[in-house]
Amino acid sequence: MLSPSLLPRLSRTSLVLRRLAFRNHSAAKNPQIIRFASSGEWPMPHTREHLENTSVDPRLPKPNPIIRQNESEETMRARLLYQARKRGTLENDLLLSTFARDHLAKMSMEQMRDFDELMDEMDWTVYYWVTRQRPPPERWLKSKVFEKLTEHAKNEGKVIRRMPPLE
Repeated sequence: MLSPSLLPRLSRTSLVLRRLAFRNHSAAKNPQIIRFASSGEWPMPHTREHLENTSVDPRLPKPNPIIRQNESEETMRARLLYQARKRGTLENDLLLSTFARDHLAKMSMEQMRDFDELMDEMDWTVYYWVTRQRPPPERWLKSKVFEKLTEHAKNEGKVIRRMPPLE
C-alpha cells in the first residue's frame, strides 16, 4: 500500500487515486496505475498538461440533440434536473446539478432548450468553457443560460457545493 508520504510526489494523479492510496484497495497496491497516471502518456483532466495537450477541433459540428416530440415543460424540467446530476465527471455533476437546482425552476422553455443543448456537449469541454480555461464557441457567447452558468461557476460567495437530493 502507498504511504501518505508519497502523495506530494503524486500531484498529477487524480483525487480518486489519492483516496485509493489510503484504502486497502487492490488498485492502490498496483504501482502501474500510479505510473500510468503520472507518466504523461495520458494527461489527467483538470491539469495544466491536459489543458496544454488536448483540444477540440473547432471544425466539429455542433452535436445533434435527441428530438423529444411532445415533451411537456414539467417532463423536460425533471429530465434536465436528472441529467445535470449524472454527467460522468464529479466537477460537472456538482456544477450543473447545483446550477439546475438554483435556476431550472425559473427557466423558460427556450432557456431549458439552451441548457439541454449545452449538456449535449462533451463534459470536459463544457467545464473548461464555463470556468473560462478555454474560450467557448461563438454560439455560446450569446446564450443567457451560458452566461448564468459561468457566473454560477465563479462561486463568488464561496459556497460549499453539495450534490442536491433527488426529489
